[in-house]
Parts: sequence; structure tokens; C-alpha cells
Amino acid sequence: MPKTFHRTDRVSAQLRRELGALVHDAVREHGLPSISVSDVEVTRDLAHAKVFVVALQPERAAEAMKGLKGLVKPLRYELGKAVKLRHVPELHFHYDDSFDRGERIENLLRENPPTDVDDAE
Repeated sequence: MPKTFHRTDRVSAQLRRELGALVHDAVREHGLPSISVSDVEVTRDLAHAKVFVVALQPERAAEAMKGLKGLVKPLRYELGKAVKLRHVPELHFHYDDSFDRGERIENLLRENPPTDVDDAE
């Protein structure tokens, strides 16, 4: 059974790599809090791309997102120069809180280790 790789998957992976570098440079250049691109989802018509980012300092995530949303046009322009696509998708940045939730759950488990059911009887 052959594996099927959709064009949107390949474009998403390429955009994730390119945007990771572009966002890293933009963060340094504009003095924003450190953020990293965790995933990119592209619509089937390649017109829009949801870019999920993670802040390394969750308490400064709102500041990072505000700065990043202000840089959408220059980032899209640079992305257009970096990738060979007829139309560069519109970028929509979203904060990916899954890492924060995972860390919170891990901390809760450390504070309250699970007890064995056999000990309760």
C-alpha cells in the first residue's frame, strides 16, 4: 500500500522550516520575547496558513503574539522570497498552549504522585 503525501503536508513542512528561521531572526531584530514555531497548517487551496507558536516564557506570550502579529506583512514578504510558490499563503499566528498544559499536568503529577490501588485495600 503506497504512502500518500498530500501537497499541503509538504508545503506545511517547508513553511514550518522557513518560518522557524524567519521568526527567530525577527525576534532578535525587534527585541521580542523568545518564541518558536511549533506547527503550520495550510488550507487545501494554499491561501491561508495557521502558524502555531510557543513562547519560551509563557508569562510574556501575549507580548510576543502582539509583536508577531505586527510583523505579519514583512514575514510574508520574506517567506515569498524563500519559497517557490505562486501565491504565498496569508499567515495567521496562533499561540500553541499545549506545551504549557503539558507542563502544568507534569507539575501536578510530581506534586501528587499516583497511589497504588492495592495499598488502599
